[in-house]
Amino acid sequence: MKIGFVVNVMDSDASGATTYRLAAECVNRGHDAWILSTGTLAYNPDDTLGGHARTVPPGHYTSDSFLQALRSSKAIQATVVLDECDVLFLRSNPAAQHPWAQFAGVQFGRLAMRRGVLVLNDPNGLAKASNKLYLQTFPERVRPRTLVTRSRDRIRSFLEDEGVIIVKPLLGSGGSGVFILRREDRRNFDEIVGAVTRDGYLIAQEYLPAAAAGDTRMFLMNGLPLVQQGRYAAFRRIRTGDDLRSNIHAGGKLRRAEVDESMLRVAEEVRPRLIEDGMFLVGLDLAGDKLMEINVFSPGGLGSAQLFEKVDFAPVVVESLERKVESRRAEPGRFTNVELATL
Repeated sequence: MKIGFVVNVMDSDASGATTYRLAAECVNRGHDAWILSTGTLAYNPDDTLGGHARTVPPGHYTSDSFLQALRSSKAIQATVVLDECDVLFLRSNPAAQHPWAQFAGVQFGRLAMRRGVLVLNDPNGLAKASNKLYLQTFPERVRPRTLVTRSRDRIRSFLEDEGVIIVKPLLGSGGSGVFILRREDRRNFDEIVGAVTRDGYLIAQEYLPAAAAGDTRMFLMNGLPLVQQGRYAAFRRIRTGDDLRSNIHAGGKLRRAEVDESMLRVAEEVRPRLIEDGMFLVGLDLAGDKLMEINVFSPGGLGSAQLFEKVDFAPVVVESLERKVESRRAEPGRFTNVELATL
């Protein structure tokens, strides 16, 4: 199997990144795993797609040693023809890209898909999820009450109704620009709302008391919770101090997740839409029985889940990729990209 992983930056320092964990597992199983950054993708005059890519020599790797080899003189560099790949795994995060590169992965992914390459997650599905409004396409009962607007009057009215709300920009990631507003504290309203709406729409959500202690990242694969040896691929992120964000780079702490029935019900509620959109690997961020965020572009944290569950989840993900490629080879033309993405 020849697989291309499309990332934001090819030589990232994120040594534990899920992308490199999966790529290492591919190499360990004898597959060709190439890393491409969005800035190297190209459409060629001979009507092929390509890009400068790197891989590592055959061997056995962890995510750390894979990245070290990728950044060393041992790395193998070549121009890869995407048309010849069995799988193109889109793992670039638009919110962390330069504007010109934000949707390069999706755009080139669409072209590769038309050439018979299995593209994951489905690029047309990813295009629908290009901002946080994607969350509003899921059943209302699994998400917080939400207002998306640039109107200060409507935000103020929503705050009066709710008492406490969370506000954040429609575009962005990593907890950037997230604030809490309380009905009784009007001093910072104009300043906060002005800062968030300066570059676009604002999302105002009901405050979830369950989120005060953090949230749980749970992985879904093929529309179902990712499970290996009876263990869920999940972990909990705990807030520290007064910071509203539980993201690790924002100071959040990791703990073992307790996946309960309410979380599994949310996963079941969102499954039909994820299947419809061809979302192979997804990260749900949950607070109690509510879905706070859904990451379909580059869900990370498989290493964190492994740390607490003492189970390596990468093999089951790569095994699923192998089955998809085998199915396409056995019955060419039978499955669309969307169908194969969650088969």
